[in-house]
Amino acid sequence: MNILIIGSGGREHAFAWKLVQSPRLSKLFIAPGNAGTASCGTNVNLSVTDFKGIGEFVLKNDIRMVVVGPEDPLVKGIHDYFLADAKLKDVPVIGPQKEGAQLEGSKDFSKRFMLRHHIPTAAYETFSRETLDKGLDFLGTLKPPYVLKADGLAAGKGVVIPHTLEEAKTELRAMLSDAKFGDASSKVVIEEFLHGIELSVFVLTDGISYKLLPSAKDYKRIGNGDTGPNTGGMGAVSPVSFADAAFLKKVEDRIVKPTVEGLKKDKINYKGFIFIGLMNCAGEPFVIEYNCRMGDPETEAVLPRIESDLLDLFEGVATETLASRSYKTDPRTATAIMLVAGGYPGTYENGKSIEGLENLKGSLIFHAGTESKNGKVLSKGGRVIAVTSLAQTMRASLDLSYENAEKIKYEGKYFRTDIGKDLEAN
Repeated sequence: MNILIIGSGGREHAFAWKLVQSPRLSKLFIAPGNAGTASCGTNVNLSVTDFKGIGEFVLKNDIRMVVVGPEDPLVKGIHDYFLADAKLKDVPVIGPQKEGAQLEGSKDFSKRFMLRHHIPTAAYETFSRETLDKGLDFLGTLKPPYVLKADGLAAGKGVVIPHTLEEAKTELRAMLSDAKFGDASSKVVIEEFLHGIELSVFVLTDGISYKLLPSAKDYKRIGNGDTGPNTGGMGAVSPVSFADAAFLKKVEDRIVKPTVEGLKKDKINYKGFIFIGLMNCAGEPFVIEYNCRMGDPETEAVLPRIESDLLDLFEGVATETLASRSYKTDPRTATAIMLVAGGYPGTYENGKSIEGLENLKGSLIFHAGTESKNGKVLSKGGRVIAVTSLAQTMRASLDLSYENAEKIKYEGKYFRTDIGKDLEAN
C-alpha cells in the first residue's frame, strides 16, 4: 500500500518512522516533509493546503491512504475535498472532515459541544469585537488568574493567562480590537481558571468505536518552571504518573465515551484522532480543549510506546473495523526533549548547520524543523529536533534524552532542562 503523510514536523516524522515498520507498506511519501522524513520515504514539495496538488499527486502515484498530521488542512477541509471528488472519494483520509475539525478550529464550537453533551469543562463566555465591553465586564466577575483563548487556530499560541484584572482587560482589547492573533481572535473565549495539573489523552476513532492511546504530558512554555511565552511544545512524557487506571477510567467514562457518542448524535462523521487536553483537578478530569489531530511533541513520546502495527489501526479507521483491531503498549516511559532555535518563539534564524546527529546512542531522533541541503542538515523552523528515549523509569529516560540532546550542536540551540520535574514531585 502506498501512503502519503501530510505535514513537515516532528509528529509527521514520528508517523513516518512508525509506518515504515509495517509489512503492509509499499511506498511512503511525505508532503512536504523534512530532513528526517527523507530517511523514511520520499519528500514531496507540496504545501499542506494545496488540495488540488495533493489530489493530483495521489492519483498519479496510486496512493491508497492519506494521513493528515497538522490541523490547518483538516480545518480547511482536505477530507471534504477528497470526498467531493469522484476520483478521490474512495481514498481513505485519516483525519476528520471540516465539521468535526471544528472541535479544534473553533474554541466556541468545542465549548458548546461539551456543554451539549455534558462533558466536564470550565465555565465560559464568548465575546467578539462588538461585545468587547461585555467581555470586560465578565472578566470582573471572575477570580484571577484569567484564561483568554483565541477562538480560531493560532499555532498553539492563542491562549493567554493574565494574573491581574488590568492585564486581562489589556489582553482582551489586544485580541479583539487590535487583532493580536489575526482572524483567530475575532472571537475570544474567556474561561474560569482550573487549578490542577495538565495532561493529554489521545483517541483514535473510526466514527463508531475508538481506541484510547497512551496518555502524555507536554510542556508548552519556553522557560524552566513553566515561565515565559507559550510555544508549540518543549517536551513530553508518556505515560503520566498521576494518570492511574482509576483516573483514566473517569476520563474514559466521563469524557471519551460522551465525546464519541456526541459526535454520532450530532451526525458528525469523524475518522481520525481526537486529542483531549485535560486538567486533573484534585483527581477529577476536566476538558481544557480538543484538537483534531495528534499533539506535537506528544506524538514523539506516544508512538514509540505503541508496539503494534500503526497501519493496521489506520486500516481499521478507514474500513470502520477499528473495534476488531488490537494494539500493545510498551510499559516503559518515553520522554521527548525539544531542541529549538535561539529566540524562539519570537524572532529566530533558519539555516543553522546541525552537527553531531551521528554520535547519538540509545535515543530516537525526530526532526521537526529541518531540511537537507548539499549533504548538510540545516534548521528550518523554531522547533528543530525532538530527542526521545525509552527506559524503565522516567528519570532514566530523561537522563538518556538529555545526554543525547547535549551531543547535538547548532548555533543558538536551546532546550528546557526541567521536563518531567513536576511529575517527580507528584
